[in-house]
Amino acid sequence: MPAETDLIKLYSNRILGLAADIPHHKRLDAADATVKKRSPLCGSTVTVDVAVKDGRVAAFGQDVKACALGQAAAAVTGGAIVGRTLDEARAARDALRAMLKDGGPVPSAPFDGFEVLEPARDYKNRHASILLSIEASVEAMEQALQSNCA
Repeated sequence: MPAETDLIKLYSNRILGLAADIPHHKRLDAADATVKKRSPLCGSTVTVDVAVKDGRVAAFGQDVKACALGQAAAAVTGGAIVGRTLDEARAARDALRAMLKDGGPVPSAPFDGFEVLEPARDYKNRHASILLSIEASVEAMEQALQSNCA
């Protein structure tokens, strides 16, 4: 288990700065889909609203009640998700998961801001919170696209 000083380093000024300034931190009035996800380990929750137009995220909102790591991840997601396709969001989710769990590379731009969370690899109990926003975003996009096709 990493030392306590490593845990303190994990909460770097950059992570805390992201956590304090989450883009699109308000819910949408008119969403095509809404998904709420909760981390069973820590109780963090994220509710994501998306509006999709022409297969891309046209509008995004989120309500984040998470630890600083979950908030930082939500900030990266919020800053990168608008204009993205479902395939791009899935690739970012999968790359973030691989970065955390398998030591994979940082997700590619525009999701490369997840790099700040690389030190969390050693803290498996934090992974679920970090993944909440991008997972909820992908699920909401899937639902929005499915209902738009129906």
